[in-house]
Amino acid sequence: MSQTGDNKIRVAVICGGASAEHEVSLASARNIVAALDRERFAVSVIGIDKAGVWHAADADDFVHAPDDPKQIKLKAHAGELAVVPGREAGQIINVATGEVAMEVDVAFPIVHGPTGEDGTLQGLLRAANIACVGAGVLASAAAMDKDVTKRLLRDAGIKIAPFALVTRETAADASYDALAATLGPTLFIKPANLGSSVGVSRVTDEKNFADALALALRFDHKVLVEAGVKGREIECAVLGNASPRASTVGEVVVDGGGFYAYDTKYVDDSARVVIPADLDATTIEAVQQVALATYKTLDCRGLARVDVFVTEDASVIVNEINTLPGFTRISMYPKLWDASGIGYRELVGQLVDLARERHAADRALSSSM
Repeated sequence: MSQTGDNKIRVAVICGGASAEHEVSLASARNIVAALDRERFAVSVIGIDKAGVWHAADADDFVHAPDDPKQIKLKAHAGELAVVPGREAGQIINVATGEVAMEVDVAFPIVHGPTGEDGTLQGLLRAANIACVGAGVLASAAAMDKDVTKRLLRDAGIKIAPFALVTRETAADASYDALAATLGPTLFIKPANLGSSVGVSRVTDEKNFADALALALRFDHKVLVEAGVKGREIECAVLGNASPRASTVGEVVVDGGGFYAYDTKYVDDSARVVIPADLDATTIEAVQQVALATYKTLDCRGLARVDVFVTEDASVIVNEINTLPGFTRISMYPKLWDASGIGYRELVGQLVDLARERHAADRALSSSM
């Protein structure tokens, strides 16, 4: 793999994107860029605007309102970019000139939501022979789709919350009463292919159900309807390729008895994160084992955060997995590893190394008979 003349690995942080999680991505990217060790890495930034267009960005100054989660936005930069698949070098070009815009050894995508963590971006980078931090195409796509995730985990014998699927085509026939009869009176409605709790609602009656379903269908063609699970919200971070490790576990405590919605996570600070969670050693180990089993079942690589419920009888039920978790100032993934002995700077360095390791292994596979 090529490097700069001073032997630095060239890392491009890719952020933004055309999804409802655009702002979260920008906040995460700022932290990653700041944490990358400039003694080891030559850092560049590719900003994707809300139309999905790629731009070269200034790694030291690429967002407006950096400390405001609602107002943060990508700065306008000249130089639209395109990716040329198949090349061994010079894959990122300037659209206007056709000339090479930047050389990249490793891409660090922190583009949340559709076209970012659903395998789309990962496939493009693989076709361009660029190492990519995080899961590959299959794991990214499977983990992004909560319906597919649940089916795979269920078939692997991993406990999940009972659920039903509503699509745009079947929504007119969906009713709260029919679903509540099967799943219970408290339902969670969420887009199947989105994260950061965007479009998620908790409902307990028909009127709220109709509104929640309409909201979720703004963001996706498939909507998951889940049974409410009475349990503590516990999260575990996983790091690694073929031999992954699990972090200590943390608990999300929402003040006032609410649920972990988008504003709770990123805007109003009404949630508290307790790391390590106040659980006995046996339960912590059980959560870690479930997290690792989930990671392996979906064929993840690099990193993921696995969110579970721990019930009163100590059952561990998987809520969801996030293959590109946030790296904002309050994000659980880096906090969990910090509490486990891996600081932020070391963590992002390890993620780059894991991407290079997997890329080298992929490149070693035979492409001919």
